[in-house]
Amino acid sequence: MSDQGREGGLDAPTRHPLNQNDPEFWDEDDLNKELERVYDICHGCRRCVSLCNSFPTLFDLVDESDTMEVDGVDVADYDKVVDQCYLCDLCYLTKCPYVPPHEWNVDFPHLMLRAKAIKFKKGDTKFRDKIITSTDMVGKLASKPLLNSIANWGTKSSLPRNLLDSTIGIHKEAKLPTYANKTARAANSKYIEQEKDNEAASNGTVTLFTTCYCNYNEPNIVESLIKVFEHNDVRVELALKEYCCGMPKLELGDLQSVTRLKEQNIPVLFDAVQKGSAIVAAVPSCVLMFKQELPLMFPEDEQVKAVAAAFYDPFEYLHKLHKTENLNTEFKNKLGNVSYHVACHQRVQNIGPKTKQILELIEDTDVKSIERCSGHDGTYGVKSETLKFANKIAAPIVRQIKQHEPDYYGSDCPIAGKHIENNLENDQEAIHPIDLLRIAYGI
Repeated sequence: MSDQGREGGLDAPTRHPLNQNDPEFWDEDDLNKELERVYDICHGCRRCVSLCNSFPTLFDLVDESDTMEVDGVDVADYDKVVDQCYLCDLCYLTKCPYVPPHEWNVDFPHLMLRAKAIKFKKGDTKFRDKIITSTDMVGKLASKPLLNSIANWGTKSSLPRNLLDSTIGIHKEAKLPTYANKTARAANSKYIEQEKDNEAASNGTVTLFTTCYCNYNEPNIVESLIKVFEHNDVRVELALKEYCCGMPKLELGDLQSVTRLKEQNIPVLFDAVQKGSAIVAAVPSCVLMFKQELPLMFPEDEQVKAVAAAFYDPFEYLHKLHKTENLNTEFKNKLGNVSYHVACHQRVQNIGPKTKQILELIEDTDVKSIERCSGHDGTYGVKSETLKFANKIAAPIVRQIKQHEPDYYGSDCPIAGKHIENNLENDQEAIHPIDLLRIAYGI
């Protein structure tokens, strides 16, 4: 048997372009044939049953059908599986033995994305989902001086929460993030198009993509990024303009909005790359959007390729400094025991455990990694119909943290960290690893 036909194979997984401009991509009959083909492969394997709720949903549909095979499942029920997928990508990169170059060519996440795109184009997407994935719009409104206190009151008070639950389907028990009254970009505006120093920083220049979440909800993460990089003699800049990376709209299937956001972000970031800057973002989903998803949507766009090649996870960049003995390792504070959740969208970047490796350079610091999905996804963990599944997916992480009894815990994904914090139900707050590094440096 050729290696391409062998389960698992020896070749590295390869990703095919999304091909959203091919008319066949939008053919619903062709989509349903491909869904049936892939669902049948998944039914025969069942290796991904523990990853998310898409697979238990599929297997229940099959097992409860008259034939107990995929051909017994009503095509109208195919969307029940699609609705549970939030494109974490773990099935593709950690579990599935049939990904390309295997001849079966299974790319479950991008098949779900295709189904979501067709659903969105047909107008079958909920108004709620269009709103909560418009992160820039919501963030700009909620951070305005007159609206900020009202927005934060509304996230915590029972009356508006009950109303949101009953009207648009945002679960009344889901913990919603608060909004800062001063965004990260406003607080650090001096880094936007600052004058060049006479001497460049010895460890390069980084353009921070602040991300919607860090900009509007946790600007302290951006502040820590700046301080840690400057402490390591890295010059820090912010791009002249910044818009949502597009990941929330991608997960919704709104490819037109993804294209619009790409056209707004890429020229600005490409200009920074042309000037010799690397690009860093503290939210793994945003990094993955620029490093993987946009190149797969626009494989011929040279600017997209250049930006993807220059994009780094924060600890990936710091580890690069460490390899050349340019990382400042004079830490003032130990961290003790750290429970570290490895975010899905960081795992699938294939950069290795860079965060753990950097944190373990700190004296008397023991980092225990937890490689399980948190289940939040940014929107999945707030919807009335999916919160219970998001909490169930997070349960194994919560159990491990309770067993560890750590001095600190957190995730590279700040939204995942907050979701874990909400499920722990104690007074200990999640903390981003870049904040931990700042504590260790004593800056």
